[in-house]
Amino acid sequence: MNSLSGRFLVLTTVFVMLAEVLIFVPSVARFREDYLLLRLEKSQIAALALLADDMIDNDLESELLKNAGVYNVVLRRDEMRQLMLSSPLPDMISDTYDLRSSTPYELIRDAVLRLLDTEDRVIRVIGEPVRGAGLLIEVTMPTMPLRDAMVDYGLRILLLSAVISVITAVLLFLAVRGFLLKPIHRVIRHIKSYAEAPEDARRIIEPNASVLELREAEEALQSMQTQLTGSLKQKEHLAQMGGAVAKISHDLRNILTTTQLFVDRMEGSNDPMVQRAAPKLVASMSRAVNLCESTLAFGKAEESAPALTRVPLVGIVNDVIDGERLAAGDSDISYSEDIPAGLTLRADPEQLYRVVSNIVRNARQAIVATGKEGEINIRAREDEDNWIITITDTGPGLPPKAREHLFTPFQGGVRKGGTGLGLSIAAELVRGHGGRLDLKRTDDTGTQFEICLPKGEIDLDTLSV
Repeated sequence: MNSLSGRFLVLTTVFVMLAEVLIFVPSVARFREDYLLLRLEKSQIAALALLADDMIDNDLESELLKNAGVYNVVLRRDEMRQLMLSSPLPDMISDTYDLRSSTPYELIRDAVLRLLDTEDRVIRVIGEPVRGAGLLIEVTMPTMPLRDAMVDYGLRILLLSAVISVITAVLLFLAVRGFLLKPIHRVIRHIKSYAEAPEDARRIIEPNASVLELREAEEALQSMQTQLTGSLKQKEHLAQMGGAVAKISHDLRNILTTTQLFVDRMEGSNDPMVQRAAPKLVASMSRAVNLCESTLAFGKAEESAPALTRVPLVGIVNDVIDGERLAAGDSDISYSEDIPAGLTLRADPEQLYRVVSNIVRNARQAIVATGKEGEINIRAREDEDNWIITITDTGPGLPPKAREHLFTPFQGGVRKGGTGLGLSIAAELVRGHGGRLDLKRTDDTGTQFEICLPKGEIDLDTLSV
């Protein structure tokens, strides 16, 4: 009943039944009139039989009256009213009906009243004889046989109406289901399919409905889906571009910051040319750093798959430590490394450098912020399945907010003004190698991160980075 086809079936049945009911009352009135005319015709035949032979016995007269279904027959011929057949009346005559001048309204009214009246009464019926056999014929008859015949006829009409209604409704249901509901269901299936992957242009509907209104709906849906798919692709490309710019800016800012330190030292040079150029270089570098920081407000994009090669870890660690020593300036921070000689990993050297650099830089900035001395240690080991790099610092530890969103972009910032991209980028790069980046410990004595890279071969095409 909740479906369009089900409701259409029920409504069709109801409306056809309603139409049959509107036809039912005139039909019953017409049946009553025919019934009374038939009684008059049979009575006329009985009267004509009497005219042929004036001498009939009582038994034959009773049989003729019974066959005609009446009590008395009066025939008027040549302006003379003559009682042709008679029998005792069981009751007084209650009504008289003249079928010669009855209007349709009167016939319908009398039929309805007869159906509602359950008492057996005696009525007089007047009509014209058939084939000009007289001026009029008049009979008296009981009403109960008439009412029983009317009820039986009405029930048959109602049953036939119900059958016609059901057959009509089913045929219309099948026709509407084939010509209307199937195209609608097709549109619904296309909408559901498109909703599952709106970026897939193959799921855009192709209008082919033969019904004009449905075809217009399919064409409107096709136009909307085409525009939406194009918009989604454009927004996806813009989001990826914005995220890529943000990541590049993050790492470029770190490179520019290190370069700025060299420029700051150049200001102490006695060379007049250097003294004149140094302030301009410092200003330019500051503007470049600020520009990079402003772009970090945009979204993130997926990193490209790592280009795996055999790389010695000690070289990468030394490069990171050298850069961080220079960036630390006068801060009292010591760096140490414990890398087994000849240890090589299968990794992307550039991406691995970014991972270690981001973690060490965060540790250095945390220690510098305390104004105390500190130490950063990088150790590496291996087992049968993995290479494990541990980075430990003696800083103040991570605040609770940073722990909750440690690897979430723009939410896991540790220091004031930080974007939280560093650890997010590092974690994503490690996942791209099939490994994981974990926070092993953080408290007021320091923080320890662990990088675990698998030794087994990985299928880069199936990586979820």
